[in-house]
Amino acid sequence: GERIEDALASGSLTLPEGVSYTFAGTYESQLRSEGRLKVLVPVAIALIFVLLTIQFRRVSTTLIVSSGVIVATSGAFSLLWLYGQPGFLALVPLGIDLQSLFQVGPVHLSLAVWVGIIALIGIATDDGVVMATWLHQDLARAPVHTVPEVRRRVLDAGLRRVRPCLMTTATTLLALLPVVTSHGRGSDIMVPMALPLVGGMAVSVVTLFVVPVLFSAVEEHRLRTPSSST
Repeated sequence: GERIEDALASGSLTLPEGVSYTFAGTYESQLRSEGRLKVLVPVAIALIFVLLTIQFRRVSTTLIVSSGVIVATSGAFSLLWLYGQPGFLALVPLGIDLQSLFQVGPVHLSLAVWVGIIALIGIATDDGVVMATWLHQDLARAPVHTVPEVRRRVLDAGLRRVRPCLMTTATTLLALLPVVTSHGRGSDIMVPMALPLVGGMAVSVVTLFVVPVLFSAVEEHRLRTPSSST
């Protein structure tokens, strides 16, 4: 559409008098879907933010948990970029061509990809919620009064939540493995939908480090400035 508009503006393309053009079919449907996604993606993020705020009753904790969405989204787009690189998964272990198995190739930002990203936004908060819930409850049971005590309690709570977070990520990745390796009817839609989830959940393990560090920083700031409210 833009190329035609540019050609008309430059004069390289001229439409006869009384002739007009319009796009229809798949292209028209994609434009309508993109218009809906411009609304759905912000709405999904806003709803998650509201639910987390209701759960933790602290905007600061909600922002800490929401950091997992940023981390996971970066992982999703990183994997989509890697799929477009010729040397990605160019391995043949035990005679198995990984590029063929995982259907490595350029992935366009289609409707299926954006649906996968919307699903990822919801799932990406899981590890952050598990970690932040334990931290929040642990400090609520026995309030801390010094910075070293905050760090010790946060480290202890973080170590206790490593296994549940890893299990959540592992089960999600294992469940998606048959989808990203599927061939045949429907795979052209399911694979682009699942790839953002795979990339996002693989990188969301970083949340195990990000959430405790940010949580500790907020608690330390609260101790240093008792009069501040979050």
